[in-house]
Amino acid sequence: MMRTLLVRGMLAGLAAAALALVVAWLYGEPQVGHAIAFEEAEAAAAHEGHEHEVVSRTVQKTAGLVTALGVYGVALGGLFAIAFAVAYGRVGAFGARATAALVALGGFVAVELVPFLKYPPTPPAVGDPDTIGGRTALYFGMVALGVLAVVAAVIVFRRLLPRFGAWNAAIATTAGFAVVLALVYRLTPTPDAVADGFPATVLWDFRIASLGVQVVLWATLGLVFGALTERSFQRRPSPAATAA
Repeated sequence: MMRTLLVRGMLAGLAAAALALVVAWLYGEPQVGHAIAFEEAEAAAAHEGHEHEVVSRTVQKTAGLVTALGVYGVALGGLFAIAFAVAYGRVGAFGARATAALVALGGFVAVELVPFLKYPPTPPAVGDPDTIGGRTALYFGMVALGVLAVVAAVIVFRRLLPRFGAWNAAIATTAGFAVVLALVYRLTPTPDAVADGFPATVLWDFRIASLGVQVVLWATLGLVFGALTERSFQRRPSPAATAA
């Protein structure tokens, strides 16, 4: 059963990566090009030599982007299948589609939205190279905090549900989640990683495109995995039929 879920998750992740690739190529790659042009203009103004490209831009935005998103989608799909197996039947009386949708929503909030609100991405070739290590550590630390916060929110909601009902439990849990995030955001540092004079429009468009890629990726993963899994569960014979 677990092997089937893993395979299904990886296939759903591959399909999600294909759609996310379209968004990344149409909306994200042009902003990367603008960012590189800005860096080259700054280097020319400072009379600095042009750095040799280890991998050409053509390869980066074609085969490189396809490979990166494909591997990420497959890996994410496998982890999604494991999370679905843990959540199914434990977060409420939900079917396969609803559980997959909830897991996708929780995963997106924990892994993408929580870090994004504090440490939004910056285009390549724009951030200060001296801060890359620190920014990477802060980002993954925020991802870990996001996962822990979402898991804690689910546990709190389940404990409040019998006493206060679904609506009041959801309001209380959401409010507590927001307060915790506000405190974490206030206490964690915010390194300045954007070069002076960098076009604000390019930065905004790049960040929106990055968020859009993740929205498409997680939404497609949840919908495709849920549809495939629910269909598989419906085809499975009931215990009574098997005994007969």
